[in-house]
Amino acid sequence: MKRLLVVSVGLAALTLGVVLAWYGVRQQREFQRLITAGDTALEHDQTYGAIEAFSGALALKHDSMLAYLKRGDTYRRRGELDSALRDLRQAAALDPSAPRPVELLGDVNAAMGRYERAAEHYRAFTELDDQSPPVFYKLALAYYRNGQTERAIEPLRRAVALDGRFTEAHYLLGVCLRDRGDADEARVALTRAVEINAAFAAAREELADLYERAGQRGQAVEELEALAALEPTRPERLVSVGLAYARWGRTDAAILTLGKAAERFPDQPAVYTALGRVWLQVAGLSTDRVALGKALEALQPIAVTASASGETLMLYGRATFLAGDLAIAERLLQQATLRSPVEPVAYRYLADASERLGHLASAHEALRRYVALVGGSEVESTVTDRLERLQKRLN
Repeated sequence: MKRLLVVSVGLAALTLGVVLAWYGVRQQREFQRLITAGDTALEHDQTYGAIEAFSGALALKHDSMLAYLKRGDTYRRRGELDSALRDLRQAAALDPSAPRPVELLGDVNAAMGRYERAAEHYRAFTELDDQSPPVFYKLALAYYRNGQTERAIEPLRRAVALDGRFTEAHYLLGVCLRDRGDADEARVALTRAVEINAAFAAAREELADLYERAGQRGQAVEELEALAALEPTRPERLVSVGLAYARWGRTDAAILTLGKAAERFPDQPAVYTALGRVWLQVAGLSTDRVALGKALEALQPIAVTASASGETLMLYGRATFLAGDLAIAERLLQQATLRSPVEPVAYRYLADASERLGHLASAHEALRRYVALVGGSEVESTVTDRLERLQKRLN
């Protein structure tokens, strides 16, 4: 009898074990099916369906780091960042040795503008895996966006050491070195970015700026011309070339370039504003009435529109002032100072027109604002003398 009881208990335990094993296998298969279904939904950009599948997987296995990781990443893609943080923190807690949850926590914090926290997570990732160029780049970007340019340089050097063709890392390294004042090293880094990707416009823009600051005008204009060739549908690229020529005193080349831009983009106000600026520069230097007429011709059609920019109104106001239409000039320049962004010189031009009309209080106020915007140390002595003279006349 006892033997029969023992056998019965043994059979029951075996049966229970088989049932539990079968249930465990079935649960594991269902878990894997749900994970696969979630991945498939993500491949088709069906994030809601993916979250449902991963949530189902978590209902079967409450302690699955993988399911928390995948659901957290899906929340991140959907922009539900608080939910993403919750799941990713749980995934990191379940497996502290896994680098992927830590990286995604950095991504979510960066998306929330919490760059210091993002950097903490990326640093933690590099302690787990120090062979990932993208994460070193993300760490540097978090530092840079948090205003810690100096700290961004070392992670960027690590990124490009691990991946010499990491274009964005070379570019950001160049920007950080430029901000630190290392112009030569910055040019090397930016040049490398352009060598890897000749169509990388942002790197060419920075290079053009660095070359111009260094007085290397030939190289600067090469970069600007390359940008115009790379992006032929963007009128501002040709405008940049034309204005660069104008800054360097090559007004003929500037007018030729901007004239071509006007032919190619006849409906773009920025082109005519730039052309008017250059003709006005010529007129101001030589009191050339023909050049003044060209400036008025370029600016007038766009200055009278409701959408005219403050820059356009300022230049047209200055041109009408030089043409002798003082009252119109004053009105245009007053309008220019009311539209943001305002170039400081607009107030100086307004002071010229108001003083000539005898509006001394207006002239004094405009000149005072000009001085305030430019900064006392940058203002010419003739301007400060004029401001004092206006003050005395008002008194």
